[in-house]
Formats: sequence, structure tokens, C-alpha cells
Amino acid sequence: MTQTHVPVIAIHGGAGTISAATTSAEQAQAYHDALKNIVAAAQAMLLKGASALDAACLAVEMLEECPLFNAGHGAVFTHDETHELDAAVMDGATLAAGAIAGVCRIRRPVRAARAVLEDGAHVLLAGAGAETFARERGLEMVEPSFFSTEARRQQLYRVRGTGRVVTDHEGASMTAASPLDEDKKFGTVGAVALDMHGHLAAATSTGGMTNKRVGRIGDSPLIGAGTYADDRTAAVSCTGSGEMFIRVAAAYDVCARMAYGGATLEAATHAVVQQSLPAIGGSGGLIGVDRHGNLSLAFNSEGMYRGHARGNEAANTAIFAA
Repeated sequence: MTQTHVPVIAIHGGAGTISAATTSAEQAQAYHDALKNIVAAAQAMLLKGASALDAACLAVEMLEECPLFNAGHGAVFTHDETHELDAAVMDGATLAAGAIAGVCRIRRPVRAARAVLEDGAHVLLAGAGAETFARERGLEMVEPSFFSTEARRQQLYRVRGTGRVVTDHEGASMTAASPLDEDKKFGTVGAVALDMHGHLAAATSTGGMTNKRVGRIGDSPLIGAGTYADDRTAAVSCTGSGEMFIRVAAAYDVCARMAYGGATLEAATHAVVQQSLPAIGGSGGLIGVDRHGNLSLAFNSEGMYRGHARGNEAANTAIFAA
């Protein structure tokens, strides 16, 4: 196939409140290094001709394995001091999608979501059924404690004492500051990609909300809310106050504004992130890439962990608002 498109990869690791005055260079650098390494790995795949779906899934797998982010190892705790993880993937070339929700024994949730997509019988599997499916597909299973870190446990104790349910980066600010205030950070990771063949894909994964009620499912595994991809328009992965993103069908709305209203990616993401979401109290952001390779990394919070690369250019990463 003729390779006519310059590949693009973008990732996010959550959005939220910034503590710029108390951020150390070392703290910020740890996040920049993680983001750059993950972008570079996915970028290398794309430059070798890999599909957008493969690149997006690799990036999210790596984010899941990094305890700095609220997905996979390092996921936040529910009110009952358990973990419930969600993930979704979507292939813009075929509109095939797969998602899993409320799991606690699948090491790499995004791989399970990819397996659901490839199986094709369903789009969303949850709980024990999703874990049985993953086990049958030979995916790596772990004990729930694999996802636990002491930092997340202490975050739960702080937040549970307030009686609130908070997004990941809303939880850690009650103690030592970090680049993104951990108690005021929307803890989701995601990736969007355009490959050499002009195809788009999106993938998203999350540990959910600190102190959330057991059984709560946010926008990340819901196709159209937190994750969407369509070769005719764009690939989108969201991070934020999940209930609000569900209510405005945020990821799909970006693509719909482009398809039916002729909006550019920039205009569509601005309308959703700066208008539709704030109108109902929604905070957070999203990353998007359109079929022409245009990028948008939009957020209405004070910052968002993000990184991207185009072609063979060096990876760009950022935490704070420009």
C-alpha cells in the first residue's frame, strides 16, 4: 500500500490542578521522561508501518505499567479499598470497538479491550465475565494487589475521610505537592494515532475515581463518551469528570461536529472542552488527531500530562497550560 500519510501519535496521562509554585524540577522530569519514552516507542512502531491501532494500544499498555498514572499498576482505590479498571479501543478504519469495565485481575486492561474488539461478538464486557473472557484468550492475569501502591492507598484514606468521590488527580494534593496535584488530577490515560496508511485509532484506560462506589463506570470504556475513532473525521481519547463526559457524549461529539457541521478538529474540540463540558460543570480534557494529521490537546483544567510526535520529529511533552 502506498504510504502517503505522515504518522502521528499523541498520548495523555490525566488532567487536573497544577501546583506550579511547589513543583520541583525532579518531579516534573519524571513525568516528562515517562511521556517521552512512551511516545517514542509508539512513534517507532508507526514509522515501521504498524497500524494506528497497534501504536495506540502499545502506548496505553506502557502507561498502564507506569505507576505515575492511574491505570493498571498504580490505579486508584474504590471506597471499599479495591480496584476496578476500565479500558476501551476503537479502530477508525472499521469502527470496530472493544471495551472492558470493572475488572481487577487483568494485568493489561487495554489488551483485554483489544481482544473484545478482535473477537467481534460484543463491544463491552464487564466484571467477572470480562475476566473469564480475558483468561480464555490467554491474557496475563494477576492478583488484585498487583495494581496497589502505597501512595494510592494513602490517597484513598485522605479522600475517604472527607466523604468525597474525586478524580485521581483530585486526591494527592492533600499532602506533598506534585507536578499535577494528585488529588486534583483526572486519572485516565489514552492515546490516539494516525498511521502511514491514513487510518486512525484511539485507546483509553483508567483506574477510575478515588473513593468511587463499587460498580461505578465512567466514560473511558464507553464508546462515544471517552473513546472514539472514525477515519472520516478523527480519533479522540478523553480524561476528566467522567459523568459529565458521558452526558455530552464528548468523544463522539467532536467527530460529529466535524462530520455534520464541517468543523475543524480545533474548533470541534474547543466547543466540547470549553463550552459543552463547562456548561454542566465538567472538567478535564482530551486528545485528538484528525485524518489530515492535525492534532488537538485541549483541556479546561490547569494542566494535562501530554505528549506527541509527528513523523520522525522528536517527541514533545508538556504538563502545564501554555
